[in-house]
Amino acid sequence: MTLLISVLEQGMIYAIMALGIYITYKILDFPDLTVDGSFPMGAAIAAVLISKDFNPVLTLPICFLVGAVVGTLTGLIHVKLKVRDLLSGIIMMTALYTVNLRIAGRANLPIYNKVTIFENDLVKSMPEAILPFKNVVVIVIITFACKYILDWYLETKAGMLLRAVGDNDKIITSLSVDKGKVKIIGLAIANGLVSLSGCIFAQEQRFFDVSMGTGTMVIGLASVIIGTSLFRRITFLRVTTSVVIGSVIYKACVALAINLGFASTDLKFITAALFLIILVLGMERKKKVNIHA
Repeated sequence: MTLLISVLEQGMIYAIMALGIYITYKILDFPDLTVDGSFPMGAAIAAVLISKDFNPVLTLPICFLVGAVVGTLTGLIHVKLKVRDLLSGIIMMTALYTVNLRIAGRANLPIYNKVTIFENDLVKSMPEAILPFKNVVVIVIITFACKYILDWYLETKAGMLLRAVGDNDKIITSLSVDKGKVKIIGLAIANGLVSLSGCIFAQEQRFFDVSMGTGTMVIGLASVIIGTSLFRRITFLRVTTSVVIGSVIYKACVALAINLGFASTDLKFITAALFLIILVLGMERKKKVNIHA
C-alpha cells in the first residue's frame, strides 16, 4: 500500500510536468531543455518561501508565473534572437543552474519542520478516513485542475492557434498571426507547469536540491510517449488524460525496478533504459501502422 501511494504521489506530481512537456514536444515540436532548469527553480522558490513561513498555497501561482517568465525568455531567445530551438533551451537550462543556486542560497535547502500545502487548515478539515491519504488527495486535485484548465485552454482560439503552429505554421502565417508570439505563449505555459510541478515536488519531499532537475526532460518525454502510445486508439480518453496515466505508469516501472534489487543510485540508468525501450517500441508501432496503411 505504501509503495502504491508513493507511486501515485510522484506519478501525479510528474504528470503536471509531463503536461508541460506535452505542449513543447507534441504540440509545438520544440525540444525544450529549459525544463531541466525550471523544475528545480520551482522547487527552490517554494523551499525559500516556505522556510520563511510564507503561505504554502500562494507558492503555487508564484512558481507557475516565474516558470512562465523563464519559458518566455526561452521563446524570446529563439524567436527574436534567431537561436535554434534546442540551443535556446540549453542556454536557459545552463543559466538557471546558477539562478537556482542564487535563489536558494545553497545547493540543498531542507524544509522538514515547515508547513506545506499538505498541512493547511483545509486539509486538516478532511474526514479522518481520508487523512492518511491527504498527500495523494491534494496532489490529485491539483494535477487534474491543471489538466482540465489545459484542456479548456486548448479548445479556445488561442489554444487552436497553438496547436496549429505545431501542425502547420504556414496556416498561422496565412491568417496574419505572428507564429513566434504563439510559440512564446506555448513555452511560457509549458515551463509554468514544469515549475509548478517542481514546487509541489519540493513540498512533498520537504527539501530542495540543485540537481533535482537532472533528467526532467527525459522523464517527461517518457511519460508523454508511454501515455500517447498505449492509449492512442482509446478515443474517449483525452490526450492530456493519457499523459497523466503515462506518468503514473512510468513511476510504477521505476518503483518496480528498484524493488527488484536495483539501488537508488541506478535511477538515472533505469530512466535512460526505459526511455530507450519506449522509443524503440514506439518506432516499431509506427512502422507497422505505415505498412498496413
